[in-house]
Amino acid sequence: MKSAYVIGSGPNGLTAAIVLARAGVPTTVLEAQPTIGGGARSGELTLPGFIHDICSAVHPLAVSSPAFRSFPLAAHGLEWIHPELPLAHPLGEGTAAILDRSIDATIARLGEDAAAYDRTFRPLTERWNDLVRETLAPIHVPRHPFLLARFGLLAPWPATAVARSLFRTTGARALFAGLAAHSLLPLERAGSAAFGLILGLAGHGVGWPIPRGGSQQIANALASYFQSLGGHIVPNAEVCSLDDVNGASIVMCDVTPRQFLAIAGSRLPAEFSRKLAQYRYGPGVFKMDWALSGPIPWTDPDCARAGTVHVGGTLDEVAASERAPWGGVHSERPFVLLAQPSLFDPTRAPAGKHTAWAYCHVPNGSTEDMTERIESQVERFAPGFRARILARSAMKSADLERHNANLIGGDINGGAQDLLQLFMRPTPSLYRTPLRGVYLCSSSTPPGGGVHGMCGYHAARMALKDAGGHGYN
Repeated sequence: MKSAYVIGSGPNGLTAAIVLARAGVPTTVLEAQPTIGGGARSGELTLPGFIHDICSAVHPLAVSSPAFRSFPLAAHGLEWIHPELPLAHPLGEGTAAILDRSIDATIARLGEDAAAYDRTFRPLTERWNDLVRETLAPIHVPRHPFLLARFGLLAPWPATAVARSLFRTTGARALFAGLAAHSLLPLERAGSAAFGLILGLAGHGVGWPIPRGGSQQIANALASYFQSLGGHIVPNAEVCSLDDVNGASIVMCDVTPRQFLAIAGSRLPAEFSRKLAQYRYGPGVFKMDWALSGPIPWTDPDCARAGTVHVGGTLDEVAASERAPWGGVHSERPFVLLAQPSLFDPTRAPAGKHTAWAYCHVPNGSTEDMTERIESQVERFAPGFRARILARSAMKSADLERHNANLIGGDINGGAQDLLQLFMRPTPSLYRTPLRGVYLCSSSTPPGGGVHGMCGYHAARMALKDAGGHGYN
């Protein structure tokens, strides 16, 4: 193998590059933007000295990732910070459901649902490392079939059905709904419960940590390790055609199907092009960042102990909000995913000041300004929040796509992750394309969205196997 090119420097692209470089393949990463990172970037979006995460902010799957765990990222500057609580979900009247690293501490707040929650989460949490290897992989013969079968008892079902069948209390149902809403699916859709289970289990198994200094540090650590292996990164190098990377033995494309169609052009067979053109993207997001004069004044003080706060109220409220974008509707009371990193990482803001990060789901390609609706939801559970805003940054779906071309219409998951597209994404060929040596490695391939690098990991190992190499253990 003469050389390899990786198109895109997101976590999947950088992970693929590391796998190839560790196998002895001279590898170059080409990044269209002036900075690396894709969905793992940080910057001063509001005021000088306030560091905001431009896309992803909290990383339970990154710290769980088998690929990242096999890389010496701590030696390359990556440090994880664990908030006192991974998650809080305010319910009004000064109450909140919480997800603690400890299952015992979590169920202590769930009343009559304590036993059901314990039966659901404890056995799988005890096998988290085995389960995450099974679930962050493409379709395969499982090493732990009984473990996967236990997970599969609930995972294929709609989150609303699981929440209502397992739990009786408002708090437990809302907590599960908020976890499942990360799927960007309607909570009545089959398979949405899987996301609630995975994220809840991750919270108990490894926590929901943040990187010291911002998500950019994940990309920086991956890049530093890659370069220590002899790899090269070229910023401001947009690839408009595969002709730009002629001569490489392997080309890894950390791009979505729509972009790959543009890059590959007439080289692709008509049938494969048709399948890529039929690939479906999910809802977009409207994202906000705030520079604050002080911490968010949550009514329930437990919310100030949490790195992530799910702002949306009851199961029914969250479900209504997540259903709306699929019908082209902007929710009046959107479910808001909010992070408050500066409470735990003093590098994010000047002394005494704070940052907050949030987004809600909107129809794909939305141009609607959701600022008022998002801030009203936060104010609902934290009266006086608006008075602490020093500056704000708001990014519509189109703004996010301009920043990162992989976010088609603001879709942060690389395509809808319903059952039809979760396992066979973007086509039954998965990472392979009809072009020799050319592979897809973005979140549009299994296991899908999230900062974990596993799409790039599996794609690169497949490329090495196809080329006659053995990769590494």
